[in-house]
Amino acid sequence: MFEKILIANRGEIACRVIKTARRMGIKTVAVYSDADRDAVHVAMADEAVHIGPAPAAQSYLVIEKIIEACKQTGAQAVHPGYGFLSEREAFPKALAEHGIVFIGPNPGAIAAMGDKIESKKAAAEAKVSTVPGFLGVIESPEHAVKIADEIGYPVMIKASAGGGGKGMRIAESADEVKEGFERAKSEASSSFGDDRVFVEKFITDPRHIEIQVIGDKHGNVIYLGERECSIQRRNQKVIEEAPSPLLDEETRRKMGEQAVALAKAVNYDSAGTVEFVAGQDKSFYFLEMNTRLQVEHPVTEMITGLDLVELMIRVAAGEKLPLGQDDVKLNGWAVESRVYAEDPTRNFLPSIGRLTTYQPPAEGQFGEAIVRNDTGVEEGGEIAIHYDPMIAKLVTWAPTRLAAIESQAQALDAFAIDGIRHNIPFLATLMAHPRWREGALSTGFIKEEFPEGFTAPEPEGQVALRMAAVAAAIDHKLNTRKRGISGQMRDPSLLAFQRERVVVLSGQRFAVTVDTVGSDLHVTVEDGAVVPVRSDWRPGEPVWSGTVGHETVAIQVRPLLNGVFLQHQGAAADARVYTRREAELADLMPVKENANSGKQLLCPMPGLVKQIMVTEGQEVKNGEALAIVEAMKMENVLRAERDGKVSKIAAKEGDSLAVDAVILEFE
Repeated sequence: MFEKILIANRGEIACRVIKTARRMGIKTVAVYSDADRDAVHVAMADEAVHIGPAPAAQSYLVIEKIIEACKQTGAQAVHPGYGFLSEREAFPKALAEHGIVFIGPNPGAIAAMGDKIESKKAAAEAKVSTVPGFLGVIESPEHAVKIADEIGYPVMIKASAGGGGKGMRIAESADEVKEGFERAKSEASSSFGDDRVFVEKFITDPRHIEIQVIGDKHGNVIYLGERECSIQRRNQKVIEEAPSPLLDEETRRKMGEQAVALAKAVNYDSAGTVEFVAGQDKSFYFLEMNTRLQVEHPVTEMITGLDLVELMIRVAAGEKLPLGQDDVKLNGWAVESRVYAEDPTRNFLPSIGRLTTYQPPAEGQFGEAIVRNDTGVEEGGEIAIHYDPMIAKLVTWAPTRLAAIESQAQALDAFAIDGIRHNIPFLATLMAHPRWREGALSTGFIKEEFPEGFTAPEPEGQVALRMAAVAAAIDHKLNTRKRGISGQMRDPSLLAFQRERVVVLSGQRFAVTVDTVGSDLHVTVEDGAVVPVRSDWRPGEPVWSGTVGHETVAIQVRPLLNGVFLQHQGAAADARVYTRREAELADLMPVKENANSGKQLLCPMPGLVKQIMVTEGQEVKNGEALAIVEAMKMENVLRAERDGKVSKIAAKEGDSLAVDAVILEFE
């Protein structure tokens, strides 16, 4: 077994590998760029080596720097994590030339399966069902349009060396193929150093299901069940679960056996994932193979009880797999939410900045459920523009799917992040969505269920009642604390007056009375219902945790003037708590109107201006492309929201802009 390994990656996956290596008694070496000098993975590792500037092309993607770090520290093997160099055939070859072991598949398997075009050819030769498409080199946008016309729309344009949703576009028409081809090539070049793309038929109403495989260097390959990854935005996974609510045992076996056959055909000898696009009728087609550890591997670990990183390390060291196919047992259900630094209300555009608050939910077993949080950040850390915007992977396990979803929902409510925009409100909304809970999924789920984009829903029904009761309890505690500090509690009559309040929650009014009963507060609402409220919450804490009625509840809390901002199960509202007289007067206050910025194109996230597509004085139509801004390895096309004329261009190509910076103005 290795004595020391280097992790050629950063963030949560580097931390994840370090944890397993530490448990196995293996020392670890981290590498870091200028942007990651103070990162968590650097502090966790036994040693750390600086490898260059912040851009990945000058640090994490430079093979020579990784090899030099191995020589400098005496690392015997390298775990690549995912992304970066993990699927570059040249990487394990270069390591081998210097006597360093690659903790991943052999170069031949990467060449055959890691390249999306070559993998489809290999699958076809192995008689695996594949999606209709063109696997040759596409020379131009016009060539891509011709191919798409022959295949039939919609089509998917995809980077050959891609992954993580980068270099991928769905096109419904010839014009969309032309634009998508250029964007996919550009993203593929900047993210993977390879601008080749291919075109294939896009299956309507598809589901994304993948099979986890693991092989050793002795010819043994097994599959470890499936994961459903159909909840996606911009072709990037948001929520994953294992097993899939679609599959039955027979379909699972067929998909698993195909995945194993394909892996054996290329002598696969590590952890990898064979991805399928599945129809609602359980038909399935080979999509691609990822020759690395997947982001969503924790859900497989949770239902199998296996540590995939440990298996990868042992296999790389020459050990045989410690189990056969019949030994693989699936137990319970696991759900994973990817917590991203992005703004779901702005079409999920990336967000950067400092994590002024970062308090994930407690990990461990709670009743029958288990909570796990894989992360690589900490409070006070900074989310930089140079890398993927994922902050954490929140995973819950329970005996049943609905129990795992309920545990996930509660854990998301208890996950406090401030300083940047993030997608936790969206994830929490998804957990309560009836279609998600029923398992009626497809890769078009988000587009279909949120056609106008995401806006945090206003609280209704029991959620609103629960939030109003908590707002009243918080107000009561704050007032009691303030009166104690100022000495006003000497007169008991003042307390009686303060018991009667009005909670205004997003326009809804709740007349409440708050009574202290032992260690509980009893909040009586206007219809006479009494809600017991119990919590150890203290002023200043970002999460209110306790019980409301007989339910265990976590609610996000942020202070406001004369009230609090609350977020629970995705619903968000300002809760103003008044005396009865204050409520009457508040109704008379004027509402401040927001300024209209419709005559400006603002940068929706911090990013680099890649292209300005219009000129001053140009007439533009609604939907016309105006500029391209790159952030976190994704190119975002900004379009006109109405007809108009460009009066001024305030930014130029190459500018790094802050969020809401003016790009251009209209007359």
